[in-house]
Amino acid sequence: MTLSVIIVNYNVRRFLENALSSLSRAMAGIDAEVFVVDNASTDGSADFVAESYPAVHLIRSEQNIGFARANNLALSRASGRYVLLINPDTVVQEDTLRVMLEFFDSHPDAGLAGCKILNPDGSFQLPCRRSYPTPWVALTKITGLSALFPRSRLFGQYNLTYRDPDKTYPVDAVSGSFMMISREAYERVGGLDESFFMYGEDLDWCYRVKQAGFIVYYVHSTQIIHFKGESTKRSDVDEIKHFYRAMELFVEKHFRHSRGLALLLRAGIFLRGAAASIGRSAMPLLLAGVDALLVNLGLFLSAALYLGDPLRFPLNAHPVVWIVPAAIVVLTSAAMGLYTTRRSSVLRSAGAVLLGYVFLAAVVFFAKEFAYSRAVVIISVVLSILLLPGWRLIVRRLDRGSAQHGGRPSLFGRRTLIVGTGQPAREVLQRLRAKIDGGYDVVGFISRRSSDIGTRFGGVEVVGSLDNVGKVIDESGASEVIFSTDQMSYADILSVIARSPRRSINFRLVPDSLEAIIGKTRIDELDTLPLVDIDYNIHRPLNRLLKRAMDLAIAVPLLVAAYGPVRLSGASGRLARMVRMLPAVIRGRMSLVGLPADLPQVAARPPGELNGLTSYLGPRGVTGLVQINMHDDLTAQEIERYMLYYAKNQSPVLDLEILIKSLQRERRS
Repeated sequence: MTLSVIIVNYNVRRFLENALSSLSRAMAGIDAEVFVVDNASTDGSADFVAESYPAVHLIRSEQNIGFARANNLALSRASGRYVLLINPDTVVQEDTLRVMLEFFDSHPDAGLAGCKILNPDGSFQLPCRRSYPTPWVALTKITGLSALFPRSRLFGQYNLTYRDPDKTYPVDAVSGSFMMISREAYERVGGLDESFFMYGEDLDWCYRVKQAGFIVYYVHSTQIIHFKGESTKRSDVDEIKHFYRAMELFVEKHFRHSRGLALLLRAGIFLRGAAASIGRSAMPLLLAGVDALLVNLGLFLSAALYLGDPLRFPLNAHPVVWIVPAAIVVLTSAAMGLYTTRRSSVLRSAGAVLLGYVFLAAVVFFAKEFAYSRAVVIISVVLSILLLPGWRLIVRRLDRGSAQHGGRPSLFGRRTLIVGTGQPAREVLQRLRAKIDGGYDVVGFISRRSSDIGTRFGGVEVVGSLDNVGKVIDESGASEVIFSTDQMSYADILSVIARSPRRSINFRLVPDSLEAIIGKTRIDELDTLPLVDIDYNIHRPLNRLLKRAMDLAIAVPLLVAAYGPVRLSGASGRLARMVRMLPAVIRGRMSLVGLPADLPQVAARPPGELNGLTSYLGPRGVTGLVQINMHDDLTAQEIERYMLYYAKNQSPVLDLEILIKSLQRERRS
C-alpha cells in the first residue's frame, strides 16, 4: 500500500462530502486507502460515509475523543508507506497526493511534510508553516508584534511571514490540517501525543520527527483549500483556551527549563479570554448607544422644529431630559430582544419606540417640569419610528439577505456568479431560485470557453470565461462565486481562487450531490421543500389595511406628478404602463405590489373579487415578486412558488423591497 489517508470528522458532513469527493479524484492511479474516524457526530456523517463510500474504513467513536486519539485509532491500522492526516473541511487538487508522494521519493531525508494551504477567499493560510513557540516567538505572537511586523525576520517567526510562500524549504512545523508522514518516521516517533485534546499535537509531532533526525518540509508546488475551524464552530469547545493550553503543554514537555514562557502563556490565556468577553458585550452596547443617540436626535429636531429652541430647559434639567427618554426606549428595546436575537427587526423596533413613549408619557405625567409639549412628543415619536427602525432597514439592505438575526431575509441577495454551464450548474440555478429569500441574486454564468459568452441558460447570460473571471467579478460587482464541482477540476477551482485573493469575495463549492452550497461563512441547504403553512400574511386584516394605506400614500403623489405627463407624451415603455395603472390602484382594483395581471389564472378573476385566488394569494399588482423575477424560462412551478412565498411573507417591508427591486430592474433594462 502506497498511501493511507486519515480523516477525523466531527459534525461537518457537508465538508466531509466535498473532501472525500476531491480525494477520490486525487487518488486515481494511486494504491491508497482511506480511514474516516467519526467523533460521535450528530449530523449523520458516519451513516453518510457508510452509504456513499463503502470502500472507506469507517471507525465510529462513541464520544468525542479529540484529534490525537482519533487519529491514533486509524494510524494503528494504516498500512501505507506514507500516511496523510487531513481535515474534513479541506479540498485537494487532483495532483496534490501525487505531488507530495513524488516529493518524498525525491527527498529521502523528509520525514513529514505539508503543502500550501489557501483560505476559501484565496488568501494564504499562515499556519501552514510555523516555528516552535520559543520564549521570543511566543512573546511576538501574544503581544501581536508578529501581526504588526509580518515581514520582519525578527518579529515574523511564528508563521514565517517573512519567507516566500512560493518556495519549498524546511520548517519547524506544518499545519495539522494536512500532514504527510513517512512510514519510517512514524515507526520511529510513534503516533500523536494524546495529552493534547486539540491544537498542539501537530506541533509536537513535527518536533519529535525533527528530534528523530528527519526534516520537516513545507511544499509549495501543490495547494489545498482549508475551511478553517468548522468542527470547533459545531462544538462547545473553548478553542482559545485549548490553543494556549496546547502551547503550555508543548512548553512543559519540551522546554521545561523556561518557566518564564509558561507564565507568559498563562497571561496570554487570561488576556485573550478577557478580550473575547469584551468583544461579546461590545455589540449590544454599541446598538443601544446608536438607539439612544437617535432618540435624542428625534427630540432635538422636534423641539427645534416646533419650539425653535431645543435647549429651553434650565441647566439642571438637561441630564434628565436627554437621558431618561433614551434610557426608557433602550430598556424597552432590550426587553424585546433588539440587542440580542432580534437586533435587525424593523417591526419590533417600531413597537419598542411606541411602547417606550407610552412609559415616558406616564413618567412625565408626574414631572411636567421636564416635559416638552405634546406636539414635540408626537413629532419625536414619528421621527424616532423613522430613525430607529430606519437604520435597521438600511443594515438589512446592506446585509443582503442575511437571516442570522432572525426574521425574513431580505430580497436584496448577494450578486452571484455560477462557474459552469452544464446541467448541474443549471440545476444549481434552479435550486437557488427555489430559495426565494436565500440571499442569492444570480447575475451570470462563467463558462470554461470564451465562445459561450453571450449565450443564455435559464434566462441567465454567460458573462465571462475562466480566462477573465477576475475582470468579470469586478465589473459585475459580484460578492459570491459558486463552483459546480462536477464541471471543473479542483485544480482549476483552486487556480481561480488563488488568482482572485479578495476578502470581499466569498468562493463557494457545490458538491456532486447538489444538496448544499459550502462556503467560508456558512452552508446553505439546497433541498426544495413544499410550503405547507397556510397561515399567510396576506390574509391578515392588519396586513391588508397597511397594504392599502401604503398603496394610497405612494400612488396618489405619483399620480399627481407623473400620470398627466405620461398620458400626454404617449410613452409606451414598461414604466409608463405601470404609471397608467395608478388609477386602478387608487380605486382599489389593483395594488402596487401583487400578482401579474396577465397570468391566465389571475386574469380570469373579476377585478375586486374577494374570494378565490386573488384573495388567497393577493391582489393584482403593478409589480410583484413574479414580475421582478420574470425571464425566458420561468416555469409554472417557479411562478407558483413566488406567488405562495409572497402571500406567506407579505408585509410593508417586503412590498417596499419589491418596489425598489422593480425600479432597479427598470434602470438596468
